[in-house]
Amino acid sequence: MSKLTGRRKAAILLVSLGPDASASVFQHLRQEEIDELTLEIASVQHVPPDSREEVLQEFYETASAQQFISEGGLEYARSVLERALGSSKAEEVMARLSGSIRVSPFEFLRRTDAAQIVNVVANEHPQTVALILAYLPPQLAAQVMSAFPPEQQSEVAMRLAVMDRTAPEVIREIERVLEKRLSSVLNQDFTSAGGIKALVDVLNSVDRSTERRILESLDEQNPELAEEVRNLMFLFEDIVTLDDRSVQLVLREVDNRQLALALKRSDDDVKEKIFHNMSERAEANVREELEYMGPVRNRQIEEAQQAIVSIIRKLEEAGQIVISRGGEDELVT
Repeated sequence: MSKLTGRRKAAILLVSLGPDASASVFQHLRQEEIDELTLEIASVQHVPPDSREEVLQEFYETASAQQFISEGGLEYARSVLERALGSSKAEEVMARLSGSIRVSPFEFLRRTDAAQIVNVVANEHPQTVALILAYLPPQLAAQVMSAFPPEQQSEVAMRLAVMDRTAPEVIREIERVLEKRLSSVLNQDFTSAGGIKALVDVLNSVDRSTERRILESLDEQNPELAEEVRNLMFLFEDIVTLDDRSVQLVLREVDNRQLALALKRSDDDVKEKIFHNMSERAEANVREELEYMGPVRNRQIEEAQQAIVSIIRKLEEAGQIVISRGGEDELVT
């Protein structure tokens, strides 16, 4: 099997997995990769059983190693593989991965409580904090960002948005200063992190007050950047940009009390969009809720709006609606 190319192995694997699993894999590939693999699969006429078994075994070993690395780093993965496969086989698997694997910097922080991360990075330079947040999962980065004072939030957000690439030695120095054991970057090319998409991922997860403060600060410091960020985001007020069918899908997931809270201080355009897509009875119920609701805290309104935005994003991720961004045509599946 050593004579097989990586592309041929991938084709054999996909053929072995069957059409449904292969289709799921294709959803995560670039178009050029799909084209190459499609041609390779088309050329696979017959796969000897022993080659098929070896490809599947190699895939299993590689996937297991990747999982162990994500859980505890390179040395943890090596030790687990040695116990499971023996030293020789473990070295073979790790060597096979060494040319392509990327272990995310600051990996240990992914398993650390947000409050502890805040304590570790609170006094660091905003550029350093932005670099660290760029490598964290958006939800965790959002929790850390929300704990900072407003001035620090805006400063870190600005630096996160304009960040491009960072040399591996800089990352390693920051890791050393933080005195944490992290997996090193195996690929010595510059590592891409940060950027507008990273900031959007964070803003999509923070509470609305934090989101609003950061966007207002960006508006003051860099209006063009703020507009670019907004083009990639979906705010509650943007529900007016959804087509009627999409709004109806969203409303199926929202109860009347939550909807009334979200509409408490909304513009007339937003209310009109919502009510237009409700039955007369449902609209009457929500209007009644609004009428008798009385005073509510801003935070309750923001939480209700954020919950609805989360539903919209969930439906988008599921492919049930497509949110128009940056002037693109909107589609609904």
